Amino acid sequence: MVSVLKRVLIGKPIATAEEGHQRLKKRVALPIFASDAMSSTAYATDEILIVLLIQAGAGAVAFDKLVPLAIVVAVLLVIVILSYRQTIHAYPSGGGAYIVSKVNLGPLPSLVAGASLLTDYILTVAVSVAGGVLAMQSAFGFDSSVRVPFGLALIALLTVANLRGLRESGALFAPPTYLYIAMLAILIVVGLYRVYFRDLGPIPVSRLLGDAHDPEEVKELMEGAKTLSLFMLLRAFSSGAVALSGVEAVSNGVQTFRKPESRNAATTLAIMGGVLGTGFLGISLLASKLKPFRGENDATGIALMAEHVFGGKNAPFWIIQFATFGILVLAANTAYAGFPALSSIIARDGYLPRQMSNRGDKLVFSNGILFLAAAAALLIIVFRGNITALIPLYAFGVFTGFTLSQAGMVAHHFREREPRWRLSTAINGLGAVCTGVVALVVVVSKFSKGAWIPAVLIPALVLAFRAVHSHYAKVRASVQVEPGYRAQRHTHTVVILVGSVHRGVLDAVQYARELAPDRLIAVSVVTGPEEQEALAHAWEAYDIPIPVHTILSPYRELSRPVLEYLDELDAEMQDDVMTVIIPEFVTQWKTQWLHNQSAFALKARLLYRPNTVVTSVPVLVAGKHDE
Repeated sequence: MVSVLKRVLIGKPIATAEEGHQRLKKRVALPIFASDAMSSTAYATDEILIVLLIQAGAGAVAFDKLVPLAIVVAVLLVIVILSYRQTIHAYPSGGGAYIVSKVNLGPLPSLVAGASLLTDYILTVAVSVAGGVLAMQSAFGFDSSVRVPFGLALIALLTVANLRGLRESGALFAPPTYLYIAMLAILIVVGLYRVYFRDLGPIPVSRLLGDAHDPEEVKELMEGAKTLSLFMLLRAFSSGAVALSGVEAVSNGVQTFRKPESRNAATTLAIMGGVLGTGFLGISLLASKLKPFRGENDATGIALMAEHVFGGKNAPFWIIQFATFGILVLAANTAYAGFPALSSIIARDGYLPRQMSNRGDKLVFSNGILFLAAAAALLIIVFRGNITALIPLYAFGVFTGFTLSQAGMVAHHFREREPRWRLSTAINGLGAVCTGVVALVVVVSKFSKGAWIPAVLIPALVLAFRAVHSHYAKVRASVQVEPGYRAQRHTHTVVILVGSVHRGVLDAVQYARELAPDRLIAVSVVTGPEEQEALAHAWEAYDIPIPVHTILSPYRELSRPVLEYLDELDAEMQDDVMTVIIPEFVTQWKTQWLHNQSAFALKARLLYRPNTVVTSVPVLVAGKHDE
């Protein structure tokens, strides 16, 4: 039944030899890897205004500062795009900031970069899904209590789509991404044309508000001229800087592109940067003219501006809302592509459990996908699907990864000294300084708003990485053998655990005798003399040719008396290997729970006992014989 459900959800498995045919064309790779970065145009401007209008109460000054802040973010975007294009060509195997840091800066910086990127990917899913839900709430006006179940349903849908494989997910994600880009361009062009050539004014206060706000208070807030402190400007900038999130995804997944991988990936990154920068600046300029009011639980700025520009909730309005919903939800797919790929690289280096590097039936890293989905779902539940509450957690990890990547590229240029290395060094050096400053700005300006969480989580992940690596190192050392090693001959004791005499016990006795051990004995734990006597009579009636030892356990304990008796046997013979044989009922899956699982409990305890082999002799029970 489980296998059938898996085939229905995921589809037929793909052979390893077909991996090359699952590589991506640029037109499919763009929506898969760039949807996260492109989707940030739907909320980055809003987040700047929330800081300036709601948190700082700056009024009209907020709209005057919006475009300058957006220009600074766009300049930073250009620097980061140029840097990652060099990363793609220098490190075509993928891995992005993690690989660059590992090669050029050493293990510890690479682990910090890896932890930052993994944290960023998890937040990408949570933020993108929360943004998509908010876009629908802005259009339909449903209650905020729907956010969490709606968000969890979307995460489940994305998880299944990605478990089906890259090619199928790419076909699903391309149309919404391209539709969003087209509708965003139409909104910006039509809106700015009407502003500059048709005298379209700001959105009237009466159209901005529902019943949640006092019109006079909001009008005063919008038209006031409160001075902005440097601290609030920095906080607003750090909110807008989330527009750069997702830029690194292409460099992490170079190997998923068709050949030539580096050139195709670099071209995709450039296109993504151009669309992102143009869209973000365009929306910010339009917002500075139309002045959308965006409280933390109000309609999005894009929804308000689309209704104003297009003249109401007509066809263009609904198209752009559904396109925004689509791009925001599917932006999470950038993380679904990047997180499993990066975690597999870190796992192959021995810093994450090795299961993270295993490919599933569809040649995707299924364990990474499932872990990502679970972590993002937890964030949606904890923060109640509120994108504004999630944003402060977001940017610190993004810019920490950027900083380490570009610092690593500086070291790479100094070492390799390729053509025009001085210019490349200057670009990467400037990028490292700028993104490092932004990371500090984020954690300082938004520390109390939640930025402390990734600031604590990333070092904790680094410690976890090192603990995993230390464990694997100990395992390798414990099983390593020197040249010429020969296994020694050990004495062999076989113990059969007996509850009562039945077919499974008789089969186990025969199996144990065929092992030809040095010592063979049956052991039974009984609760009183009557049970002990009944076992002795049954043992004699079936003429079982091995001795049976009974252990009295008046308090009905099972595992502890058995382990103590095995220790006594070990004390009698040194250099002994012991095999414990457990006859075990195995029934149909729907009736297995009716049995007390004592065999399972014993196996769990014996697994950690040194020099002990545990063998189950199954007693298959089916059909009319099922217990």
